[in-house]
Amino acid sequence: MLKALSLALISLALIPALSTASDAVSTNADSMLRGEKLYKSACIACHGTGAANAPVLGNKKAWAPIIEQGMDKIISVALHGKGAMPARGGTKADDATLRAAVEYMISRAQ
Repeated sequence: MLKALSLALISLALIPALSTASDAVSTNADSMLRGEKLYKSACIACHGTGAANAPVLGNKKAWAPIIEQGMDKIISVALHGKGAMPARGGTKADDATLRAAVEYMISRAQ
């Protein structure tokens, strides 16, 4: 009886951890959807066509040297612009949504 009670208590103790893991997966999925939405509404103009030498979504060879620079550098470029790319890609996206779009594009290049 004591063993069964102990197992039940341990199981109950794990529920918050499982819930947190589920929330993290949900948050990541939501972030990816926000990133894809921003990509499709703004970033696609250049990153879908290669305009102004923008690396095209899914082109692993073009994205490889960019990814090697690290996420901090990539986010800085997204925030402040570079070359023909305006700051924030010409959008009014908040930092989290802009980061989600960058993560979405990188995920398609790996």
